[in-house]
Amino acid sequence: MKVIAPDGTQKDVEAKAILVATGSAQSTPAIPGLAEAGCLTSDDLLDRESLPASLIVLGGGPVALEMASYCRAFGSTVTIIQRSPQILRGSDADATDALADGLRDDGIEIFTGTKLLRIENSGGVRRVVFLHGDREQSVEGEEILNALGRHAVVPHGFPAETPNGKIAVNLSQQTSLPHIFSAGDVCSPLEVVHVAIQQAEVSARNAARLLRGSREPLETMDYRLNLLAVFTEPGFATVGATEAELAARGIAFRTAKYPFDDHGKSLVMGETTGFVKLTADARSGEILGAAIVGSEAAELIHEIVVAMRFHATVTDLASPPHYHPTLSEIWTYPAEELAESIAKQ
Repeated sequence: MKVIAPDGTQKDVEAKAILVATGSAQSTPAIPGLAEAGCLTSDDLLDRESLPASLIVLGGGPVALEMASYCRAFGSTVTIIQRSPQILRGSDADATDALADGLRDDGIEIFTGTKLLRIENSGGVRRVVFLHGDREQSVEGEEILNALGRHAVVPHGFPAETPNGKIAVNLSQQTSLPHIFSAGDVCSPLEVVHVAIQQAEVSARNAARLLRGSREPLETMDYRLNLLAVFTEPGFATVGATEAELAARGIAFRTAKYPFDDHGKSLVMGETTGFVKLTADARSGEILGAAIVGSEAAELIHEIVVAMRFHATVTDLASPPHYHPTLSEIWTYPAEELAESIAKQ
């Protein structure tokens, strides 16, 4: 394999096992004026010593929403322009709608279901022109954040298969050349840090097995948990399958929610926005997914992550005592509701 060193020289590298983790880079879609507009990336924004008075965020994924909340918290006027019909495309709509309502309550303007037409930059004022419904609209701001997605950085001349612009791997993280492994954004279906770490660990242990000639089966990745946390205000977190995914797979399920505005600890904290939701198999009661919109979402979701890791049911979740008053006891309410309804059928 050829490697280009920082000084530009090329080196041939040979190894019995190789791990490729070259990551991803910011994408710049073919939108007139976008490449010339001098858009910021999330790295640029976090490196700044001061924040812009006004910011237009292109995109509605986790990075877009986190940067929007970050800037808004320090007083910036923020507008989000999302091409898909909802923010956090692919997540349950009831949860993303609640998050959008919370962001709007915080003063962030959000447009969804748009088509970006062009970016204009005149006299230091940046303008984004887009279709919203059948109407052409424009928004002006001091800076524009490009959060329209990222693309895998596949090494030039990479010898293994790279369909759809990513390195193809199996669940053991092997490429089409079994001695070459890959991990992270360059190959992953989920572009989040904890998954990249898991992939790298699985790759390393599997490479070690191959190098010592072990006959034991290779480890495989399990994407069932599909954990996501978005550090916005209010917070957002999900684990497991969405309702749409379960319906597409023909799995019968039930859901139950409980709002933060009827929960003792959140009322005391003054954090009453949002809800928690559990999804369970309609027959066995096994927990299949969960969603949170609200305070400490990224922390609270881990109780369900552990439960799902061990295939717990809603009855299992409702059984242990939860200290009162705590935020975490909110999970007992949808768990008890689902356990009762499934037991009665």
